[in-house]
Amino acid sequence: MAPRKPGKSTGGSEDPSVTLFREYLRINTVHPKPDYDAAIQFLEHIGTDLGLTCQKVEVCQGRVVLVLTWQGTNPNLRSILLNSHTDVVPVFEEHWTYPPFEAVKDSQGNIYARGAQDMKCVSIQYLEAIRRLKAEGKCFARTIHLTFVPDEEVGGHKGMEMFVQRPEFKALNVGFALDEGLASPSDTFSVFYGEKSPWWIKVKCMGSPGHGSRFISSTAAEKLAFEEKIAAWCRDAGDGVTYEFLQKCMDQHITSTEESNPWWKAFSGVCRDLKLQLKLEIFPAATDSRYIRAAGHPAIGFSPMNRTPVLLHDHNEFLNEQVFLRGIEIYACLLPALASVPPLPSEG
Repeated sequence: MAPRKPGKSTGGSEDPSVTLFREYLRINTVHPKPDYDAAIQFLEHIGTDLGLTCQKVEVCQGRVVLVLTWQGTNPNLRSILLNSHTDVVPVFEEHWTYPPFEAVKDSQGNIYARGAQDMKCVSIQYLEAIRRLKAEGKCFARTIHLTFVPDEEVGGHKGMEMFVQRPEFKALNVGFALDEGLASPSDTFSVFYGEKSPWWIKVKCMGSPGHGSRFISSTAAEKLAFEEKIAAWCRDAGDGVTYEFLQKCMDQHITSTEESNPWWKAFSGVCRDLKLQLKLEIFPAATDSRYIRAAGHPAIGFSPMNRTPVLLHDHNEFLNEQVFLRGIEIYACLLPALASVPPLPSEG
């Protein structure tokens, strides 16, 4: 699916950025068989039209990370990384008012589609903010990289986790990263400086089938004794009961939100200027930011969606077009500030 030419509407009075967003939502990147090729082709076409350099890194068979780059005037400085993932979670279409991959817009301007909040909105907001800045003739000292990664929704093991280990990632010379956050139903904007450490566990129990009871709710998974408890449960169940970790993240890196952190100072300063009320939080789940932080780079999770119900992974996921457009304006203010952070002591 080829995107529209930059800056041109495809009909009606719809903002071209909204049209592009809806085109991206119609690319079916749902698990278990996401159409990654179509997504990469779509995004690469946009990047080329914007004059960004393109690099495709195959981290493993069938899993490609697309890197779009806007070169800074001082490439020796550490760069700004804008990360987003291209995959989306499965849907149960019988619970949706509109087909989840048609990006229907209702009379209120709400756009219904899987990925509307998580997180195809952010991908297009990055690109459209850069479009505006380039159209204004802007340029900045620091290079801006955009990465579009696969498999975040299934743990990122064949996506960002592998990418941060590769020389192509190290060559990006990342100083600070932005990644996804969450919608906020209030006036505030949620900003995430860390996240929980996910443990995905597969328990295998051999025996006659019976009623499948749920695990006890509200267990303290963050406690060091939790794995011992699982092992004890399996021992108590008798012979033939084993367990294995599908994901065991022990990283506890967080990003400083002190004014002494120049990255946070730039980010929060723009938010103050725009009169955005921020709510600082630990992400309730886990995103690719954990791999970026573990590689030694500060990262903030931020999706500029306030006054919006939290519907990621839920039925009838939607985002209002005005909230989406406001997000582009916010990024168009954030990127100049971040890409203009003065040289740090470590940068000579």
